[in-house]
Amino acid sequence: MSHAATPLVSTAHHAGVHTITLDNPAARNALSGAMMSALKEAFETAGSDPQVRVIVLAANGPAFCAGHDLKEMRANPDAGFQATLMAACVELMLAIVRCPKPVIARVHATATAAGCQLVASCDLAVAVHEAKFATPGVNLGLFCSTPMVALSRNLSNKHAMEMLLCGEMIDADTAWRMGLVNRVVAADQLDAVVEELARRIASKSSRTLAIGKEAFYTQREMPLEEAYRYAAGVMVSNLQTEDAREGISAFIDKRAPCWVDR
Repeated sequence: MSHAATPLVSTAHHAGVHTITLDNPAARNALSGAMMSALKEAFETAGSDPQVRVIVLAANGPAFCAGHDLKEMRANPDAGFQATLMAACVELMLAIVRCPKPVIARVHATATAAGCQLVASCDLAVAVHEAKFATPGVNLGLFCSTPMVALSRNLSNKHAMEMLLCGEMIDADTAWRMGLVNRVVAADQLDAVVEELARRIASKSSRTLAIGKEAFYTQREMPLEEAYRYAAGVMVSNLQTEDAREGISAFIDKRAPCWVDR
């Protein structure tokens, strides 16, 4: 899928924190094929950049993300095109989960359908009180099946099914109670809270964070005993890294660690 002439995604980098911004406010940052392609490329580029320690996913305009581009879907009703579109959605969400850098969603406004899925796919999420969330596909005769995957892995079954079956908006405080977001803050505090959280994570060993993120999502799909055996192996491998040895020595010596990210 080709990119639009006007960039749909903008990026900025400062002190190890890399911000990827959905930047198509006129379309409420809908996940068109071009938008998903641009986002996936941005995550893959940031994920492979050793200067990037934490990624913030933000958005410009009146909505965080309105989900899939329904106009694009209506204009291309054949199953082949739509299968390609859904495959692109899958690849984008997997790119976020598989990205070795922690990803924080900075939610300044409404996130619906695949936009809600985008938030759920991030490792952490901070939202303003005014933000709202929904998986409203059921209201259109189109069950939010791909958002269901991310929701069911973040919320309890009952909460996820309530969102999927009712298709109604929930406010940010309800999203926090359900486990969709980590924090709910005043709009004028959003940047400061996201920055503080990002900086705190960025101060850790990026090698350790990458090991931990991959292990978290891998073990989650395993039966209990298998998960423990896998995690034990990860711990042994982690202990062999330079940063683990440095961190242990720094703790014992009562000094700040000096990470080399190896």
